[in-house]
Amino acid sequence: MSELKKDSDGFIYAAADEAPKALSPTVKNAEVEKEGVAEESGLIKPSYEVLVTLADQQADPNSPLFSVQTFEQLGLHENLLKGIYSMKFQKPSKIQERALPLLLQDPPRNMIGQSQSGTGKTAAFTLTMLSRIDYSKHTTQAICLAPSRELARQIMSVITTMGAFTPVTTAFAIKDAAPRGTRVNAHVVVGTPGTMVDMIRRKDVDTKDVKIFVVDEADNMLDQQGLGDQTLRVKNLVPRNCQIVLFSATFPENVRTFASKFAPKANEIRLRREELSVEGIKQFYMDCKNEEHKYDILVALYSLLTIGSSIIFCHRRDTADRISARMTAEGHSVASLHGAKEGSERDRIIDEFREGKSKVLITTNVIARGIDIPQVNMVVNYDLPLTMSHQPDAETYLHRIGRTGRFGRRGASINFVHDKKSWEEMRVIEDALGKEIVRVPTDNFDIMEETLKSTMKK
Repeated sequence: MSELKKDSDGFIYAAADEAPKALSPTVKNAEVEKEGVAEESGLIKPSYEVLVTLADQQADPNSPLFSVQTFEQLGLHENLLKGIYSMKFQKPSKIQERALPLLLQDPPRNMIGQSQSGTGKTAAFTLTMLSRIDYSKHTTQAICLAPSRELARQIMSVITTMGAFTPVTTAFAIKDAAPRGTRVNAHVVVGTPGTMVDMIRRKDVDTKDVKIFVVDEADNMLDQQGLGDQTLRVKNLVPRNCQIVLFSATFPENVRTFASKFAPKANEIRLRREELSVEGIKQFYMDCKNEEHKYDILVALYSLLTIGSSIIFCHRRDTADRISARMTAEGHSVASLHGAKEGSERDRIIDEFREGKSKVLITTNVIARGIDIPQVNMVVNYDLPLTMSHQPDAETYLHRIGRTGRFGRRGASINFVHDKKSWEEMRVIEDALGKEIVRVPTDNFDIMEETLKSTMKK
């Protein structure tokens, strides 16, 4: 742990750092952090600023913000360390360096964390949940919510891998996971808000011993109509002294205000807003003549879509099914995924895509957030994302294109525009993110192919 000093304005900072100069008094430490994978591997090194805000304005100088360089410094049980190293983590990521000491402190404190995908946030809150459990008690002690079945299953895979050397028990609160009336005593329950509320109210899940409540993709969960109400109901059904942890890649200001009430007196850790656009993703758009031409261009792109793996995002479920059926009938191997499908079918489709058995997935926003599939190197916005009030949705766009360029890799995103309205929607998103979206001609396939291939090869 670094020696802590206080400057003339009362800022607390590590001796190894320069004292902050032009920061608000709530920010105790801020510095530019670089992390990434070695350049010789062909991956880029993202650079971003990590801001940490301590909730307690009168923090004891002996116990405020500090960071760790190794997992051993956290005082974890050896069985948890075994799980961490089995996942090939050698040292904490920059976000984990700052977040984990705050997440693991006693008495527990709430946390609001903003960190783009691929920086280790799932591992951070998973480690915190596993560290809070009293394994001598066979009761539910940790609850984690995610906006989709697919993300809940992905989080669970991290929990079971990291907890492989502990006696942790787990259960899902997702549709069709267990028959109604099945009593769940698992240490950790992961699920979606609606199903979690139902299971708690039916007393299938007892919350009296819950110590930590985690909400992943929290901006979506607290803001979206329906999910927000259900997430709040879960919070009201867990003990009042429960540690609340909110994580997301983005936090619009209106959601951040609500989040601070949802998780009062929380420590905060976040990236600067402008650093959240994914630098490793080259963004393109294609001018299409009409809706039918969009389909023709998608078919023309098929050979490029299967170089790695690709996700095509549509606004509506019926659009995803229609495109999938047409392409399949024409001999192309594609799959469609959305919330109207049965749970077992959704599980099979996403697992086959994750394993590389299928290469092209046509979907709605159901997997726009948090899904980690490293081989995805292209995202197509067949329809641009819109808010509930049918306005251009830059936040969802950012999450969608973030399914490629994972963990510092490079990727490409393509937007289809086919009329004045869709063109204007794209311009609003472009202005919001401050990153140019480059036109690719659709009247010359050779140029189109060469432009996209060269991007994916870099």
